[in-house]
This record gives sequence, C-alpha cells and structure tokens, in this order.
Amino acid sequence: MNSSEQNTAILLLSDGTLIEGKPFGARGTVFGEIVFNTGITGYQEVITDPSYFGQLITFTYPELGNTGVNLDDQESDSPSVKGIIARRFAHQPSNWRSRKTFEDWLQDENVVGIYGVDTRALVRHLRTAGTMNAAISSTGRESPAGLLKKIRDTPLMLGLDLTGKVTTKKPYKWQSTTPVEFDKRVRSRQDSPFKVVAIDFGIKRSILDRLVAHGCEVDVLPSNAELSDVLALEPEGIFFSNGPGDPASVKSGIALADRLIKEKDIPMFGICLGHQILGLALGCKTFKLPYGHRGLNHPCGQTGRVEITSQNHGFALEVSSLDKDVVEITHLNLNDGTVAGIAMCNRPVFGIQYHPEASPGPHDADCHFSRFVELMSERR
Repeated sequence: MNSSEQNTAILLLSDGTLIEGKPFGARGTVFGEIVFNTGITGYQEVITDPSYFGQLITFTYPELGNTGVNLDDQESDSPSVKGIIARRFAHQPSNWRSRKTFEDWLQDENVVGIYGVDTRALVRHLRTAGTMNAAISSTGRESPAGLLKKIRDTPLMLGLDLTGKVTTKKPYKWQSTTPVEFDKRVRSRQDSPFKVVAIDFGIKRSILDRLVAHGCEVDVLPSNAELSDVLALEPEGIFFSNGPGDPASVKSGIALADRLIKEKDIPMFGICLGHQILGLALGCKTFKLPYGHRGLNHPCGQTGRVEITSQNHGFALEVSSLDKDVVEITHLNLNDGTVAGIAMCNRPVFGIQYHPEASPGPHDADCHFSRFVELMSERR
C-alpha cells in the first residue's frame, strides 16, 4: 500500500455514487445501511446507541470530536455503528470531561471513519434517493467494482431482526440514575419503588436512568424473554425498549406483547422499537420510511401541545392499519404526519415513537416517564 492509498478513503453507495475522502478512526472496509443524523451535539451518545447497530452514520454537523470522549455519555459498553461519515473532526478535544480523543476512541473500538466529505450534499442525495446500503473503505485494496458487488450482496434492513445482536445475554437489575450531576431533571426516590420489567431489544442506559429517576426499580430481561419470565418477577409495569432492525421481524417480542396485553391488566410503555412492537401486537402494520427520522429537533404533538424531540428510527406505524376502536393516535410527527404516539383506548398501554430520555436532545418529553409511573401508582 503506498502513501497516497493510506491517506485516501472512499464511500460507495449501492446506487453507484462514489465519494472520496480521508480516513480516520480504524482502517478497514465496512458495509451497512447509510443513514444521517442532523443533531449538532451528542455524537458519543449516538454512536453508542444500540439502535444504530450495523449502520453507517452521516453527521450533518460540520465538526465532530470537539469534546472528546468520556465514560458518562456512553449509551452502551461500546459503539454499535460500523462506520462514521464526517465533514471534519477535531484532533484535539477541549472539554473538562474528556478522557480520550475522538479518533483514538474510534481506533480502539474498531470503527471505520471517512472525513472531508460534503455531508450536507450527501444528505440531500439520501433524502432524494432514500437510505441504502453502502461501504466505507480505507485499505486501498478494494476496487469500486468489487465493493459495489459486496454492497449489493449485503442484506437490506427490511426484514432483519437485529435485537439478538444487542440484547443482554442474561437478566440484570438497574437501580442507579445518571452520574452526571448537572442533569437537573426529576429524580424521585421512592421508599417503595415501582417494580418494572424492561424487555431489552437494545436498551439505552439513559432510558434505565430515567426510569429509576422517576421512582422505578428495573429488572432487565433479554429480548427473547418468555411470559413466565416476566410474570415471575411480579412487575407493576412493563417496558419495551428501543432497538435496531425491522420491528415486524421481532416475532418473539410481538408475541410477548400480544400475550401480556390479552392476559394482564398491567401498565405497559414502549419507546421507539418498543412502541412499534406494541402497535404490531395490537394489529397495526409498519412500513419503512424513505430516509428515517434521526436528529434532535423533530416537533411532535397533539392538539394544544408540541414537544421538540430526539429521534432515531427508520420504520413507523401505518395509520390506515390502526383499529380506532382499540388504539388512538396520541401524537403525530409534525414534519411528515407519521404516527409518533399511540395508546390503547381501554387499557393502560401506550407507546412513543421518539426518545423522551433524550441523551442527546431536549427534555420536553420526559413527562412520558411520569405518565408511566402514574399508571402504576393508580393500581397500588
């Protein structure tokens, strides 16, 4: 490999679009669905969010790495993404919490990056053409023709159940809140905390933090948990988490939600993938969005109330499939009118498509954790 090859990386999309840039992070070749995030902060939380498992993320904000990397902002033990596409990145961070540079962290975690890319032009292309599979290569050994064949052989996101790749392997208990002292949101310690079982399809740590902060004690179960596993813990509430992949393919999760809804009058709350799983269990259908919703300023709401929300999803519930005698739409995405929240008409079951825990993002929607707790409190 010559020096020019070492200093060059390429991004190739399945439609043949070829973009040259420079390598950063780990060197290698990776394949996955290319998506974009429009947030201007929180790159560490985004990269470690299990919902991005196996994807290549384009960040529209022009510079990454300014604040380095710290231990408190991780949403999981390690990055879930395969690759990063950036305009540029900071070689030297400037932040009192930083423990490592952005590039060193990506190298240690084997995440391949390309920078020097006009990311906003790339996003305009993805908005027009839709998300698709792509590859980042910085080895200098891959030809575009060879890469294109491998890209087109890579499985599409539609039809994939990826929850088994990111779920916990064994149950565990979560009883702590965020260690970040400057987070001034509600922290309500209960003498008798609400017993919640969380089904982990790729759960973010900040969701667990917010459940505990609102007075819950959480038992986390793997994505393939059985009804007997859940009921053995005698929960007062059940939570269905976020996660990656096609919600319609998460058959075990849908079956569990269906049985719980039919057999138990227990408050249930779902976020993102969990919201979609509840919808599917209630007979709704899902569809793949052209380019998804990923960012920190998506307006969602209902009559008289709007929340600015953090989002990360590529699928949504189909409005026409909702049985209005069973499910009501409580929130809509005000950018495109897609379903952003549902609730059962006569049961304590609801779901939110966006991320009320934020991390990163605004805190407008934290009230949905309070809503979940109120439903449990009413039944004590």
